[in-house]
Amino acid sequence: MSADASGTLRLSRAVVAFPAATPAPGGRGERRPIGRKRMLIEQARRVARQWVLEEGAALPGFVGAFLTGSALWAGAGDELAPTSDVDVMLVTDPAARIGHIGKFRYKGVLLEVSSMAEPGSTHDVLSDYHLAGSFHLPCVLADPSGRLTELQRVVARDFAERPWILARCTDAMDRVRGWINGMDESAPLPDQVTAWLFGTGVTAHVLLVAGLRNPTVRRRYAAVRELLAEHGRLEFYEGLLDLLGCAELSPARVAGHLAVLEKVFDATASVRVPAYRFDSDISPAARPAAIDGSRELIDRGLHREAIFWLVATYARCLAKRAAAGQGGYEEGLRELLADLGAATFADRRRRGDRVLAALPGLWQTATALC
Repeated sequence: MSADASGTLRLSRAVVAFPAATPAPGGRGERRPIGRKRMLIEQARRVARQWVLEEGAALPGFVGAFLTGSALWAGAGDELAPTSDVDVMLVTDPAARIGHIGKFRYKGVLLEVSSMAEPGSTHDVLSDYHLAGSFHLPCVLADPSGRLTELQRVVARDFAERPWILARCTDAMDRVRGWINGMDESAPLPDQVTAWLFGTGVTAHVLLVAGLRNPTVRRRYAAVRELLAEHGRLEFYEGLLDLLGCAELSPARVAGHLAVLEKVFDATASVRVPAYRFDSDISPAARPAAIDGSRELIDRGLHREAIFWLVATYARCLAKRAAAGQGGYEEGLRELLADLGAATFADRRRRGDRVLAALPGLWQTATALC
């Protein structure tokens, strides 16, 4: 690794330059709490790149790395919200078995590091809504072979072509079906809930992909609300909330569920279960995103939009406790599910069938957006 006269970092033969990304449509800066050090998105990206060059590149089987997620889609001059992390994807040799590294703080930035095998062809990447969402922006952090950079160039060129948009919408639709059809009554409660929840929640991604927006995880419903409002389709948005079961929930009720979740989160955060994939998502470092981020949505009047991540986080808390051989705290999740009309497996199966029945209308709306 070296630096040239301009300060651009280099790894092997790859120039690890990171141009400013195009701001996400409708993006807004976050108000900074008094006393919190201000950090811009571009600074956070540089910290992520520094970790890759100094730490990630030393891992066995390292092939390269790229940014993904909201910190990639945001404008370089936006502030990094205190409830946000920066997602880094390592590309590694599968034989190295690096897996999911998770969330940790590095030089003041909460990083979330995952790994994957080397991407396939440009066709494969352009058809995958998660990968294309990264590679259409200047995402590459390290690329010794130059292949990731070439992929990024082609994906950026073809990303907005309608056939590729429809291919990615199809990818998202297939994931809805995969989650819902994969629901298993014999699975532990957290796994049952996750299959129903993500199968339902990916409906928002179908529309975000159609609208060339970031298919964000935690804020998906807030993001798709903004998209549909811009297109005068808020009536369809209410239908998405109804599929999730939260259309009629009050702010007070959602705040009450967050208070219960906060207790189980804090009781579980200090438990270490490295074998559990989402171990670091339920940790003190992840609390700003998991708990404070949900509270922020509620405070902004987006209490219904907070429900998706409340349920996901509660399920992960229980899954982590089970992996650690600890029980308890199920009652709160069951009460939350009851409010969503998803208390039993039969309830979730019926709600899942409603999601599948809604897919033709979802597709029609998606094609109208692109």
